[in-house]
Amino acid sequence: MKRRAVVAMMEHETNTFSPVPTPLSRFGSPELPTGKEVYRRYKGTGTGLGGLLDVADREGMDIVTPVAGNAAPSGHVDAHAFANMCDAICDSVAAGCDVCFLDLHGAMVAETTDDGEGTLLRRIREIAPDLPIAASFDLHANITQDIIDNCSVLVGYKTYPHIDMYEAGEHAGNIMVRALNGEIKPIMTWGQRPILAQTLRMGHGDRPMGPMIKLAREEEANGLLAASVFGGFPLADFHDAGLSVVTIADDDAALAEAACNRLLSEAWREKDGWLFHSEPLSETISKAKQITGGPVVLLDHADNSASGGTQDTMAVIKEIIEQELEDVAVFGVCDPVAVSKMEAAGVGSDITIDLGGKVDMPDIGMDGEPLRISGKIRAITDGDFIITVPMGRGTRESMGKTAVLDTGKVQIVVCSDHTEPFDLGCFRSVGIEPTEKRYLVLKSRIHYRAGFQAIASHEIPCNGVGVTSSDNSLFKFKKVRRPIYPLDPDCPELPNYEMPS
Repeated sequence: MKRRAVVAMMEHETNTFSPVPTPLSRFGSPELPTGKEVYRRYKGTGTGLGGLLDVADREGMDIVTPVAGNAAPSGHVDAHAFANMCDAICDSVAAGCDVCFLDLHGAMVAETTDDGEGTLLRRIREIAPDLPIAASFDLHANITQDIIDNCSVLVGYKTYPHIDMYEAGEHAGNIMVRALNGEIKPIMTWGQRPILAQTLRMGHGDRPMGPMIKLAREEEANGLLAASVFGGFPLADFHDAGLSVVTIADDDAALAEAACNRLLSEAWREKDGWLFHSEPLSETISKAKQITGGPVVLLDHADNSASGGTQDTMAVIKEIIEQELEDVAVFGVCDPVAVSKMEAAGVGSDITIDLGGKVDMPDIGMDGEPLRISGKIRAITDGDFIITVPMGRGTRESMGKTAVLDTGKVQIVVCSDHTEPFDLGCFRSVGIEPTEKRYLVLKSRIHYRAGFQAIASHEIPCNGVGVTSSDNSLFKFKKVRRPIYPLDPDCPELPNYEMPS
């Protein structure tokens, strides 16, 4: 008889300092995919869900796809949204299945729980105590005891930008299938170190994450079924935020534990390398102005929507205009009010608008500051294009109604929905050829590399304004376990440290 597999996605990276709301509508465009629409939309795509679906298909399983929710990072997930997705998955499990495949993130904080994934997995386990559950997780997952206790197989991405989402899903699914067939007995071990690592130090081409991933791959080559290094998501203020490692061995707990401890010890040895240090914005832009050739990528990383930023702070754009950089394309400012005004004026019209700065950021004590800009409207589009880079290949990117404002020296893409630029289609879909620009200003941290690194002559982080800043002094951490480095510089190496009661 065919095995019945429940295959679903529930992904969100929650920035608990972000003012951007996360209702159910944020998890699907134009609506949350459920049932057969999940299979239609994600089969054959470069996603964890795509990898899991391929494994289930290859094994001839009877596939049930209750829901695929994937929202751009933002603030706490709405209680209704969280319940809707969890209920859909749990109802399908309750109807009966032989295995559950899940594409999760690992840093979801909802209004009703600080540990969204752990809560979902615990609910599934209560319904089906012996159900095999395999899941792929984001490299920025904050792993918890509930996640480990209620999951059979857990595999994380090994790249940032996440160009191996499909491979992580396939990896988790393949291990689970081998276990179902009685070929192996997966045993997982996990551990933490008290490091609140910063996202800008987690690129797989950077130290210390790159060497850590190399070590994890070596552990797999030496016999582990899987080894995953999770940098964690530092802007999710809850107890278990931070760096962790998960290893899986075949019926050998000692092997898994030894590998896990080796990786964690190396992560601690490199603890200073997990911190990002920046220079004043004016100095950065002044240096960039002296660079010849291009495109020069300028990263407005403090306002990255894919880490929960409002994507409408204007400090970097203002500095570029004031220092008179030329031949610049910006992606992008999320300002649906400005887009509506440009749409009403029409392509070819001259317009003066107050751009950006519509959203206050109370958790870091900053009000939104619009920037008055004059220019010509060059384009208005529906904002849709198909992603071609490996990260999410084949899925549709929806920027919402989108316009281009041209000041003469600077072309600014203004979108209606939060969108991080990692595929060149964000420019090309609105008539801008990024390879022909001297400067590209991207509201991104590391994901831009998926599409833009290949065309960039230089890549320069810019210390702008926003709730994805790498300046820890802006954030009031209340829930994360303490002590933790670097919030507590003298923090000792404490394996799986628990906050004192």
